[in-house]
Amino acid sequence: MNATHLLRALRATAQNLKLPLFDGLSAYDVAVFFWKGIYEGAVSSRAASISFSFFLALFPGVIFLFTLIPFIPVDGFQSELFKLLRDVLPPNSFDAAYSTITDILTIKRGDLLGVTVLAAFFFATNGTLSLIGNFGQSIHRLNVRGFWSQYLAAFLLTLALSVLLIAGITVLTLSEVYLAEFIGGELGLWITAASRWVVLLGLVLLSISLLFYFGPMRSAPWRFVSPGALLATLLVWLTSYLFGIYVTDFSRYNQLYGSIGTLMIIQLWLYVNAIGLIIGFELNASMAEAKNRLNSRQI
Repeated sequence: MNATHLLRALRATAQNLKLPLFDGLSAYDVAVFFWKGIYEGAVSSRAASISFSFFLALFPGVIFLFTLIPFIPVDGFQSELFKLLRDVLPPNSFDAAYSTITDILTIKRGDLLGVTVLAAFFFATNGTLSLIGNFGQSIHRLNVRGFWSQYLAAFLLTLALSVLLIAGITVLTLSEVYLAEFIGGELGLWITAASRWVVLLGLVLLSISLLFYFGPMRSAPWRFVSPGALLATLLVWLTSYLFGIYVTDFSRYNQLYGSIGTLMIIQLWLYVNAIGLIIGFELNASMAEAKNRLNSRQI
């Protein structure tokens, strides 16, 4: 069998392959539009825009969460939030984030507390707005919201993501206490570590699903937990893991740039994760485009 016959056989197989959660679409139809969306969709520049906006929103968003801690009746919530940041942020960058946050928390300015909370939430909302706005720049035809509708969606999504994060940290805190008290030993430590990563991946998946489903469009033409959300979750986890290895073993930012190298690491980490989010959204947009083309042929 020569190369031409092999390509035809692969194409025929892909045209007949119906993947789960793809709403009856063939792998070939989705792959054609997916490749077009990645190749022509300016993924790199869109990811750069998202990473810059999220870099500006990262610390205000974390500060906003820390200002809510006194109103959350869960012991150990603050220490669990710091542990979550240590798990999520790239290696060698948590210390800088920790010192910045603790400096802000230890300096009590009661007259500026309300202004600080509002400013932090404003920057966090702008980061969400940049994210869903970049989703809407897909080359595929989508019923994208107008600017003010997107801003309202970004505001509500920022609130929802904050509540989701608080709920996740509460679950982590209570589950660690429960497992340590009732199981203990090496088995308890193993179950605690495994359940922690399950909760973290669940938080990421739910957060991405919220952004994809309610963000750029009034009515998303895909299910809530979509193939794009699953792919984006996998890519975010994989890129974060590989990026952590790169920073630990190969990168020399701190030697070249000093303390500012930590900020460069965080922004580069945001950039590679933004690429994963855009790729996941483009998969959903490709499914929507393939479904529209298929329906137009049937009419």
